[in-house]
Amino acid sequence: MAKTSGLGDNLYIAGYNASGDIQQLGRIGGGPALLNFTGIDKSAYERRGGLRDGAVEMTTFFNTDSITPATHETLSALPRTDVILTYCRGTTLGDPAASLVGKQVNYDPTRADDGMLTFGVSAQANGYGIEWGRQLTAGVRTDTGAANGASIDTAASAAFGGQAYLQVFGFTGTDATVKIQDSADDSSFTDVASFAFTQITAGPTTERIALSNTATIRRYVRAVTVTTGGFTSLSFAVNVIKNEVAGVVF
Repeated sequence: MAKTSGLGDNLYIAGYNASGDIQQLGRIGGGPALLNFTGIDKSAYERRGGLRDGAVEMTTFFNTDSITPATHETLSALPRTDVILTYCRGTTLGDPAASLVGKQVNYDPTRADDGMLTFGVSAQANGYGIEWGRQLTAGVRTDTGAANGASIDTAASAAFGGQAYLQVFGFTGTDATVKIQDSADDSSFTDVASFAFTQITAGPTTERIALSNTATIRRYVRAVTVTTGGFTSLSFAVNVIKNEVAGVVF
């Protein structure tokens, strides 16, 4: 894979596309805590992985758009409930993405002597660690009715389950449901059992869903939208994580 820059990245927070108001991302990280299992007969540390963790830290500009909810309105609320964030490394179908269920713990302004006003924001993982996957939408996708998205190639079938994150930015209509389908040949697709998000009747909204760690996901994967009552516009983004490890509950 060729080296790339961070140009053209996106960041979604609780169903809001904050990309244009993010100056920089300071940390997108996590992983297991290191537990010390070193015996007294060892001359070097022995470690095992403990609890998984994660965090997303960023610096934002001050934006109080009066027409639509903007960065200030979204972040200054400092909700006590969980917030879902998704970072997109590029916005091409299949590009890497990292998602986090976390608590937003601050919204701290800094006014520099040149007049620049920015805010420091940190979201700390709650219940799950940071999860890296691939985008099933090319950044923000807008459907005007039920549609089948293009697929991504995950190289092989795997029986270790998976997780998926949905960001809904706007919705007009009666209802819509985003589902994940898979295929062995990139031609005949079927629904992945239990891999459908909750029916959408309004936006913005976000959700994380997960399969058991023994569920099979075939080689090709895509996001589709279906409806029972109809809709005219659904703007959304999906990040899917196909597990590569057996016997781990995510």
